[in-house]
Parts: sequence; C-alpha cells; structure tokens
Amino acid sequence: MKKHTFFSMALSSLLAVAVMAGCGTGNQSGAGQQPNQPQPGQEQTTPATGGGKTLTMATSADFKPYEFHDLTSGKDEIVGFDVDIAKYIGKELGYEVQINDMNFDGLVPALQTKRADFVMAGMNPTPDREKNVDFSVVYHEARNTIVIKKDSGITKLDQLAGKKVAVQLGSTQETTAKDAAKTVQGLQVVSLNKIGEIVEEVKTGRVDAAIIEDHVAKGFVENNEGLQLAPIETAESTGTAIAFPKGSEHVAEFNKVIKKMQENGEMDKLIQKWFGQ
Repeated sequence: MKKHTFFSMALSSLLAVAVMAGCGTGNQSGAGQQPNQPQPGQEQTTPATGGGKTLTMATSADFKPYEFHDLTSGKDEIVGFDVDIAKYIGKELGYEVQINDMNFDGLVPALQTKRADFVMAGMNPTPDREKNVDFSVVYHEARNTIVIKKDSGITKLDQLAGKKVAVQLGSTQETTAKDAAKTVQGLQVVSLNKIGEIVEEVKTGRVDAAIIEDHVAKGFVENNEGLQLAPIETAESTGTAIAFPKGSEHVAEFNKVIKKMQENGEMDKLIQKWFGQ
C-alpha cells in the first residue's frame, strides 16, 4: 500500500508541474494563434499608444485619402487626411487617439451608444445627422462626382435614366442619388457598404455608374484605366466635419484647434499632402 501511495503522490506532482508549465501569463498565445486579431464581421481597433487620456475615434477606413489601411510598413495601419488631423488635435489637447474601423452606416449609432467619442470619416453635417449628433466646424470642402466606364457616354446626372447607380450606404451620396431618382426616370439606387465594392461593381458592369466624393473617386480612377469621372454640376459643396455625441464637451475644444490649424497653415499642409492641391 505504501508503494502505491508513494507512486500516486509522485504522479500527481508530475502532472501538476506539467499543467503549470503549460499555463501562460495571459500575454502568450497558442501555436498558430494571433492575439488581438479581429474576427470576420467584428470592428477593427487600432490601439492608442502612450499614456494619458484616450479618446476613441470611429471611422470607416475605406475612404482614401481620408482614411484607409496602409500595409507598406509591414503592418496594417489606418492612415489618411482625417487621421493626421485627429492626431494633431489629440496632441494639442493632450489626448491619445484610438481608432475603431467599422462600416460607415454604423458610425452615428456608435456615437449614440457611447462606443466612440468622435467620428472622422469624410462625414458631411447634414440636417438629418444633426438631429442625432453634434458637429464641429467644417474643416474641408469637397464635391460629389459620377464614376463611369470611359465608353459609357454618360457625362451628367440626367443621363442616368434607366441606369443602376451604386452609392455608399448611409452616405450623402446615397441621399443625392435617391433625390435624383425622384426626377430621373428609372434611376435605380444600389447601396453598398464599401467604396471598393462600389468601384468594382462599376468595373464589372453590374452597375452603370457610382456617385462618390470627388477626392476619393479621383484616387480610384487613377488606378483603373477603364474608368473616368463626370463632375456633378451644382453650386453646392460638400463640407466635411467631425461628429460627436449630442452634448459632447469636446466640440468647443476641437473647434479651437481646427481654427488654429486653418490659421497657422497646418490644414493647408495636410490638404496638399493628401489631395495634392
């Protein structure tokens, strides 16, 4: 009996040591696992660096040159015009900025449910959006344009009669297309989540055209020889602003830094960097 007891105790001790050796500290991952990688359908987060106060910026990083994924450094980094502005404002005000990437139509709900402190995504301060969120002053002006194939023969909005037109879900371009459909007979609006998907639909002929913000459209057309732009003739420009939850304390302090950037030339430097103008 004593031999069996001794053997059982020794075996139990060895098993305990083996279990402890296999346990990590919480920072280790198993073979083949990548920690902190988003699963399909989940929001992707770019962590803030350094210490201090942190603000969460929500965006839809498929809107080059405003915000997009850059892999040239060997890692997935969200960069762009809006990102540079957010980082400048954060530095001026003493905040670290954490970026959450999600679908465009989820941005306003993210503010309403307090999952983000602000949104920068080439967003326009429309009356409908102003019912649900607060906006900063406008920091950039742009216009909408039609993206079509070069052989389409389309040069203006009223030539889209009987055509399928792709737009981004929840965008002002979607509103523009739906408004046009009221007067342009047979115009069908196809709403999709990502700009890349929209351009691909035009390239493959599944839709006849797309309506996209001009700076963003220009970048796609430059990389696709078979596409061209047809500016939408209108006196209205599309102002871009930062969105906040209703009653946010950050609106006033962000406005001060935006005005400072416009006065000290920093905003012009970033416009030249990202838009070449």
